[in-house]
Amino acid sequence: MALLTVLLQVAGLGKLGSALGAAIAAIAAAIGIGRIGGTAMEAIARQPEAAGDIRTNMIISAALIEGVALFAVVVCLMAGGE
Repeated sequence: MALLTVLLQVAGLGKLGSALGAAIAAIAAAIGIGRIGGTAMEAIARQPEAAGDIRTNMIISAALIEGVALFAVVVCLMAGGE
């Protein structure tokens, strides 16, 4: 384990990996929130009377995804710092 840590510090791959991880987390969150929005709009179009419940569930799900993505980005950036 110590050898891997030394190699990552010498090669500078730790910062590259953490930046790549943060980018992947942000992109995945954007895709997830986009899918939630799209399917919510389809559901509202099929059942307009349930629009309030669908909208509430969509906002809660998007907030949870956003929170997890923010946590992942912070962890990645902290792991890359020295």
